[in-house]
Amino acid sequence: MDITVVIPTYHRYTLLTRAIHSVLAQTQPIDEIIIIDDGSTDNTSQIQNDFPTLKYIYQKNSGVSSARNLGIKNAKNEWIAFLDSDDEWHRKKIAKQIAFHKKNSDILMSYTDEEWIRNAVRVKVPKKFQKYGGDIFKECLSHCIIAPSAALVHKTLFEKVGMFDETLEVCEDYDLWLRIAFSHDIGLVDEKLITKYAGHEEQLSFKYWGMDRFRTEALEKLLKYAESVASDEKCELIRTELLKKYTLLLKGAIKYDKIADIKFYEKRVENLQ
Repeated sequence: MDITVVIPTYHRYTLLTRAIHSVLAQTQPIDEIIIIDDGSTDNTSQIQNDFPTLKYIYQKNSGVSSARNLGIKNAKNEWIAFLDSDDEWHRKKIAKQIAFHKKNSDILMSYTDEEWIRNAVRVKVPKKFQKYGGDIFKECLSHCIIAPSAALVHKTLFEKVGMFDETLEVCEDYDLWLRIAFSHDIGLVDEKLITKYAGHEEQLSFKYWGMDRFRTEALEKLLKYAESVASDEKCELIRTELLKKYTLLLKGAIKYDKIADIKFYEKRVENLQ
């Protein structure tokens, strides 16, 4: 089972080095490492001299979705793993996922549990990020429970549901996993096999307020698809989640007196009720 790992990066040379070392330290060797440099102007390009065996691809700054998609398109293997440049894998991460897929050959995506380090301190992962395996569509609706760095995906899933949505500035992972979970089981290796680091201000999750604004975009798109394939049960689940999110966004818009947003959210809440 040959695997390509795609690592997007932007101005994170030092962190990128740590991420690559965690790939090279795997007990099950990775067949191909692709670094997608999303327009860095620091010394990121030096990485190809530090690690001559990896594939380094530079593109004009186009966002993390574009970078991951470029990596997928250039991958020579059918199985694609992702690793964010500020995260790292534990040594047995890939070996454990390979073992899982050998026992469950019908499942085309798996992920693992995770540990968090924030400002150099290990923190407890909130309960809402509990992991699930199998038919997890319902569990994926509220927020993103699958870290890209934990995911291993067969290429055929991208052919069926599409790749990362390059129009979404954030929540692109939430959007893709929902599209996959809509009609496919997702396997869980229930062990903490990645470390996610947070606290540095350039992280996208710190850059934007009201992340549900982006999640509703993904849900609206998915609702149209669900309606087109006459999936009544899933349509109802999506509408319920949209109503919940728009209601919260409406409260925020009223609090901060965002007139245009208030009108939009009031209309969506009315239509969904």
